[in-house]
Amino acid sequence: MKLTPGSAFTVSALACWRVSHLVAKEDGPFDVVLRARARAGSSTLGRLMDCPYCVSVWAAMPLAAWTVRRARLRRRDTLPVLLAISGAACLAEKLTAAPAEVEILEGVTS
Repeated sequence: MKLTPGSAFTVSALACWRVSHLVAKEDGPFDVVLRARARAGSSTLGRLMDCPYCVSVWAAMPLAAWTVRRARLRRRDTLPVLLAISGAACLAEKLTAAPAEVEILEGVTS
């Protein structure tokens, strides 16, 4: 499949949002993700798994490497691409969040 740099970024951003949302907000197939979150409990990993914004940073790492390769960018462009993918996933999470969740998040950031 041939992808333009913009298409590679879009695919990566959507994939990052999907993985982040799955890990933080969904039970997953056969409750696999739910059990993993329960097992992690209130540990650092467990708290990270509860936040789609946190998960997006980690999910963006392999996607940024893939995007840089597909777009034929320089390796030193990986960090800004990673941050852009994570940022796009965060925007998608905000846009798809239920209104009550947005109010809660706005109260936390104020």
